[in-house]
Amino acid sequence: MNAWTPPSIPPLATGLGPALQARIDAKTKPRGALGRLEELALSFGLMQATTTPELRGGTVLVFAGDHGLAAEGVSPFPAEVTSQMVLGFLSGGAAINVFARQHGLALKVIDAGVAAELPPHSSLIAAKVRPGTRNSLREAALTADEVALCLRRGGEIVDALADGGTNIVLLGEMGIGNTAASALLMSALLDLPVEDCAGRGAGHDDEGLARKRATLAAVRVRHARVRGPHEALAAFGGCEIAMMTGAVLAAAARRMIVVNDGFIVSAAVLCAARIEPRVLDYVVCAHGSAEQAHGRLLAALGQRPLLNLDLRLGEGTGAALAWPLLVSACGFLREMATFESAGVSGRAGEAKP
Repeated sequence: MNAWTPPSIPPLATGLGPALQARIDAKTKPRGALGRLEELALSFGLMQATTTPELRGGTVLVFAGDHGLAAEGVSPFPAEVTSQMVLGFLSGGAAINVFARQHGLALKVIDAGVAAELPPHSSLIAAKVRPGTRNSLREAALTADEVALCLRRGGEIVDALADGGTNIVLLGEMGIGNTAASALLMSALLDLPVEDCAGRGAGHDDEGLARKRATLAAVRVRHARVRGPHEALAAFGGCEIAMMTGAVLAAAARRMIVVNDGFIVSAAVLCAARIEPRVLDYVVCAHGSAEQAHGRLLAALGQRPLLNLDLRLGEGTGAALAWPLLVSACGFLREMATFESAGVSGRAGEAKP
């Protein structure tokens, strides 16, 4: 039996809030003039328990896995595309490779449950729990032991990065059928009709979307009693979503910043938050996906995206594109002059911060 215990997540260092806010307000600008960058700077300080937050070793983690439910036509692409795209990540030609190189981010691809055998590669972390999940229309996608193993391995991956000095991870995923699994998780954990949670995914036309929703409705009927996060991950999968869930929890336990990419990563964040609600204190939402239900899911999580670019690619692309904003939030707090140091007068009738 694979035992897994949720890690203990520390509270935000709210006692530092006044000092952090004073540092932000002392910069040569009207108070609040840098908008959400100021919010980010404050949040990062509370997460890291310091008045001088910094980003170290930014790493994109792309979790990959296959889904047995793909056999039911819930994606317009065949299942073998998962392994083909993983090979594309490893060869450096995918969108996430481009954006990671552009911003100097490290990139690791995790084989959480790809149906094919993958060749060894320096950027590949071999953590396969099983070669694709079972078909959730016919049976549970994963066993309880397999879910626990996914959660544990996701945590171990993040712990290794933290031990090496990384304090921020940007999450992404790849898996044909994983928008379907995410819609099922959202439906079960938020008690919503599946049609409110299932969108076009990788590009269904109207007929394909109707077929997908009908299939997912049937899956929900089969697993109608599922309510909790562990049960939901077992019923619907996938390995990559469960492993991301463990990664989110482990990162929050180490006071690491977690950058949420899109709909599938948000489903993992939802699972993590149902296991330990405090995890949300350490999650930053990079962007609002064009996937239909993402906005509703983010609202349920209380998250506000930094970007809205109509992306629906996954891979961690939205998280990577938001990276310069995160860097800027720390940068202005560290490098921007204060009213006092620059000899600039404050607002009339107001003491200098």
